[in-house]
Amino acid sequence: MVGQRSGTVRRGIVSFVRRGGRITVAQQRNLDRYRERWVIDVPPPPVPENPAAEPPLDLGKIFGREAPLIIEIGPGMGESLVPMAAARPEANVLAFEVYTPSVGSILGKIADAGIENLRVAETDAAEGLRRLLPPESIDRLWTFFPDPWPKKKHHKRRLVSRPFADLVASRMKRHGVWRLATDWEDYAGQMREVLDDHPRFVNEFREGWAPRWVQRPMTRFEQRGIDAGRHIFDLSYRRR
Repeated sequence: MVGQRSGTVRRGIVSFVRRGGRITVAQQRNLDRYRERWVIDVPPPPVPENPAAEPPLDLGKIFGREAPLIIEIGPGMGESLVPMAAARPEANVLAFEVYTPSVGSILGKIADAGIENLRVAETDAAEGLRRLLPPESIDRLWTFFPDPWPKKKHHKRRLVSRPFADLVASRMKRHGVWRLATDWEDYAGQMREVLDDHPRFVNEFREGWAPRWVQRPMTRFEQRGIDAGRHIFDLSYRRR
């Protein structure tokens, strides 16, 4: 979600559209089998008549341990998320994904990988960060190939904005790292403009762009962008 004033993220503008894609038999089977095990129930937002703040997630209880926290926003079908979580058994990994079919696919991959350090919350990024996580709790944040909203009239829907960066800064630990990637040049420029100017983030690479992060597995989505002739832009920012 994108807001208009620094420090706020409006509910009225969202960075995604809930598509009515059909869920497959396999995805539904995964949801039936594994939802209680690996999906975090997200409570409904408080109603205006009762706006009392709700407590953040008890991550130690959810994961059964205290460990560094990695958040991925919008992992899609989990092609890179699951192997990256498997490669980091020392960390707790939490993914925010809004599409139920994608959640079903992720659960199947978790089961196939045999890992226990990954959970999924079926919520959008702004709501997840604001409502579910306490301040200064994130060690690493991954935002890979967010919806570019290529039409100019839709640019206000893009996730990476100053208000969203303010929210991330409030939830990230000091020296935490935010890695981003996109295959849309103008969105990459917007990311640079937002984060290079942000007082609580510093670009880890003097030349601005980071080299492609070799620890991020190549997905079909990224490969399609390359096949279409688009350049992949990687960025890495550290929380001051």
